[in-house]
This record gives sequence, C-alpha cells and structure tokens, in this order.
Amino acid sequence: MSAVPRSAKPAGRFRRMLDRLSSSQEDLESEELREDSETAGCIRIGDCQDRQIVTVTGTLRTVTLRPRAGVPALEAELFDGSAALDVVWLGRRSIVGIEPGRKLIASGRISMSRGRRVLFNPKYELRPLGRE
Repeated sequence: MSAVPRSAKPAGRFRRMLDRLSSSQEDLESEELREDSETAGCIRIGDCQDRQIVTVTGTLRTVTLRPRAGVPALEAELFDGSAALDVVWLGRRSIVGIEPGRKLIASGRISMSRGRRVLFNPKYELRPLGRE
C-alpha cells in the first residue's frame, strides 16, 4: 500500500465508475448538489457563518406553513449536499413555485436559530424546471 490515501490520489475512470456504482442514491444526489453549488458560484451552506451575507443554492426538501408570533410564515428546508438551511418568508402563506423538489438560489443574511442556519425573507430565484 502507498502512503497516499485513496481520496488524495487522482481517480481513474474505472475507479470513478466503481465509486458511483457502490454509492447510495443519496450520496450521488448530494455530490451533484455540491457540484451545482460550485458551478453557480454560490457558497456551500456548510461553510456559512452566523451573520454572513450569502448566496446559496440547493433543492427544497420540505415546505411548511408555520406561524411565528401569530404571523403566517412559509418555511422551507434548502439542502445543497453539504448542509441544510431553513428559508423563511414571514407574512406569506404560500409562494407560487416554492414546493418540495424545486431548485432555487437564495441570497440574504444568515442567522442562527435553535442551532440551525436560517435565512429570513431572502431574495430568491427559482431555477428553470428544464435544468433539473
């Protein structure tokens, strides 16, 4: 065995194919989302810090209506392969196009709430359905 770990070695075509065949569907989707984040020029959610202004991209996993202090709030979980982020639109019961499985780009200031990253009332752009 060589002293260089397998992950540090350049992967050959056969090795990449074997890795893809032995990976779970969730691992493959996470890798695809991480690559998508890089190509879009966005910050990975896992690298975001509290109070940082960010632009992130990912897939909406869940969308729920969860009132906050008696005010309607549409809450969605955005996942980019590295971590999850709660996106909250205050005063909204629904937004056309915001649904589970949809990809979007969101911009705003990250905050931490109960140990989770949250983005309140972000600027957002829905990704075209044909590119998903």
